[in-house]
Order: sequence, then structure tokens, then C-alpha cells
Amino acid sequence: MTTYLGSGDVSTHRTDYTPEWLGKLADDVTLEAAVMNGIATGPEAVRAILGFARTLYDYQEFNVLGRYGESDFVEDYVATVHGEPIGSVVVIRYNDAGLVENIVINHRPLRSVLLWSEIMAEHFAGTEYGHFFLQPEDLRAVSRPEVAR
Repeated sequence: MTTYLGSGDVSTHRTDYTPEWLGKLADDVTLEAAVMNGIATGPEAVRAILGFARTLYDYQEFNVLGRYGESDFVEDYVATVHGEPIGSVVVIRYNDAGLVENIVINHRPLRSVLLWSEIMAEHFAGTEYGHFFLQPEDLRAVSRPEVAR
């Protein structure tokens, strides 16, 4: 059984999780994710992107949630987005002042990554954050005949 499908136990499905670290962002915080092109910088960008992204989960089922080492925090969870399973590993790095300086999110499987990025692109179209998400030229770039196998 693949890990991103979760346990199947609906009693473990959370819809109430709000990360405490989201309120402790450094002025130069960065956000990187498998669903993104590039790196978003600054608390306003991070809050806008993650604020909308969090609304897409049908639920979250956590495998791991908590401190990792002296200055990191980790979230490992599965969820569904529009009924599609998605697994996520989030690594949060704090600076010496105790503020979040870096957020890295790895998603899987690819089908769900593409769906997520497409939804984000539609939501942020025409905004300063739209370019971070799946664009038609991204799809054309990976379907070039010279790249096809």
C-alpha cells in the first residue's frame, strides 16, 4: 500500500490544523514546494500562498508533527485534494531569533502535484504569485518531441 493513501481511519482525519509556526515568519522567509516554480520570499507571499493552499485539503492525517532537532520542525501527512490523494513532507527551519526562515514542502504523487499546482495557478492568475504555479508553457516544455522517449 502506498503511504500517501493514509490509514483509511476517518477518526484520524483532521480539518482543524493551524500551524503555530505560520505566525512566526522572518522578514526574509522563503517557501519552496514541489507544486511551485521558483521560491516565494517574504511573509506576505508565504501567508497568501499557504493561506489559500490550506483551504484545499479535504482533511489531513498526520504521521509526524513536531520539533526535529534544535531548530527545525517537521510535518509528514497525507490528505486529499478534490478527492485525489496527496502526501506531504514539510520541513520548517528557524533562524537564531526563533523565526521561520525557510519552508520546504515535498508533495507526491505527481498527478496530485500537478492538480494542486493547476488549482493554485487558477486561483492566483493575474496576481504577483501566479507565475509560481503550473503554466501552459510548463506542460509544453515537458512534452517536446526531442524530450519524448
